[in-house]
Amino acid sequence: MVNLKINGIAVSVPEGSTIMQAAKLANVRIPTLCYLKDVQCVGSCRMCLVEATGARGLVAACVYPVSDGMEVRTNTPRVRKARRTTLELILSTHKKKCLSCVRSMNCELQKLALEYNAEEDRYGTDHDLKPIDDLSASVVRDNSKCIMCTRCVAACNNQTIGAIGPKNRGYAKVIGSPYDVSLAFTPCVNCGQCVVACPVGALYEKSAVADVWGAIVDPDKEVVFYTAPSVRATLGEAFGLPVGTNVEGKMVTAIKQLGDVKCFNMDVTADLTIMEEATELLARLEKGGTTPMFTSCCPGWVKFLEHYYPEFIPNLSTCKSPQEMFSALLKTYYCEKNNIDPEKLYVVSVIPCTAKKFEISREELGGYTDAALTTRELAKMIKEAGIDFANLEDGEFDSPFGIASGAGAIFGATGGVMEAALRTAAFKLGGKGAPVEFTEVRGIEGVKEADYTVGGATVKVAVASGLGNARKILDAIKSGDKEYTFVEVMACPGGCINGGGQPYVHDEVRNNVELKTLRAQALYDSDSDNVFRCSHASPVVDTIYEEYFGSPNSHKAHELLHTTYSKRDKY
Repeated sequence: MVNLKINGIAVSVPEGSTIMQAAKLANVRIPTLCYLKDVQCVGSCRMCLVEATGARGLVAACVYPVSDGMEVRTNTPRVRKARRTTLELILSTHKKKCLSCVRSMNCELQKLALEYNAEEDRYGTDHDLKPIDDLSASVVRDNSKCIMCTRCVAACNNQTIGAIGPKNRGYAKVIGSPYDVSLAFTPCVNCGQCVVACPVGALYEKSAVADVWGAIVDPDKEVVFYTAPSVRATLGEAFGLPVGTNVEGKMVTAIKQLGDVKCFNMDVTADLTIMEEATELLARLEKGGTTPMFTSCCPGWVKFLEHYYPEFIPNLSTCKSPQEMFSALLKTYYCEKNNIDPEKLYVVSVIPCTAKKFEISREELGGYTDAALTTRELAKMIKEAGIDFANLEDGEFDSPFGIASGAGAIFGATGGVMEAALRTAAFKLGGKGAPVEFTEVRGIEGVKEADYTVGGATVKVAVASGLGNARKILDAIKSGDKEYTFVEVMACPGGCINGGGQPYVHDEVRNNVELKTLRAQALYDSDSDNVFRCSHASPVVDTIYEEYFGSPNSHKAHELLHTTYSKRDKY
């Protein structure tokens, strides 16, 4: 252990720790713009400069190692002046459209500029407005607001995609795609991890808010919303509620106050996905089909496989994602049951994921979803409508798609799809005495493995979150080093609870709070409180099969709930 003082506060930290880590133990806040836990640590933004004994000049706290007896000062006049100058230089090349920016009042640069009394025009405004790249179905890039922190590049590289990177040198340096092409024409998988890493408004989702408002006031449209499992665990953060607060009831009430709309629970089609997927897995095992079978709920993961590992396409489950299953169900079963013209039903999904915006454009999925709103976009609509979210009474999802199982709820956490599928597969193999909880696949680790023996059958499973970890598993399968029966992959580290469409969280929170763990716990609590713990126990799912599909993997189910995939070029 190394003993030192931070602003006079004595702390003891393991050898090799940085000043930033020591400051955290001392409850001393040091500002950053480039550093982001689990994303990058490069010391390039110079906002975390501090004075330290034994050092020549100011040092970057995020990378500078501590030494025994060191004394660190984080708030001297010299330090504050250096930070203010850095901010003013950044502002001199930044497009300052703060009032209309998507990050207004939630921008890390704006917050620091206010704290350090930075003059936005001390060094003038010396930049050329760069064209906005909005050709992607999911992500918009405005390089005129980029501050060159390179968090987005690190996030993309951590995903092993590399769709964006630094180009040129010095003052001419910019972040862009190879050959200056739009993100739409790169192997970007639309995961949005670059968006949630960006501290300013240089990256944001392609908004569907205006289209949804238009549909709500259109007398010829009947509008229905349905919300993904993880949204209830994160939406409250946009309104100042603690991380991990389950706001399901308030969320439903808020959506219904947006206009004359219905609100359904996407957990229903998470259950439906499990019924189809578990049946498909058992059929592959019985008939000698392609294994290991991969989950297909995550559109970012599916696109990644189509670009980089097309030889594994036969391993993907043919099930559509819960989003696409729900929209197909609404435009067919729901419309037929209620004598609604499908052309007049406007279907809005609320999702934690920017990749879902791309997914609704895939022709092979049938075009059933009219709009996909991120959690951030829903929060924006609620605020625009003047709704006092924090003080809302709890509402209930509308019938007939309001009741779902706890297995559907945990879909939003890494390992949740696997556990939900195992619950139903175990029941089909082992009967009523089969286990309900499979805790080995829980947790935010990037790769998890487990072996289960149920009903005389041994199932080897693996779970990956983050595409870098998915690549490790795929390469291990290709080399023959690993053999699995069933593999779950989610593109975003931690799963949907950490999706690219979730509320913006300042670095000082992301660096010090276990976001993924707290958000996931809200879903597991929802599961444990549910009367129905397994997808096959859901009365709503039973009704859907009795009235419409007959049985899982039936011909009709394959027509509406299953799809195909195809190889994509990298460029």
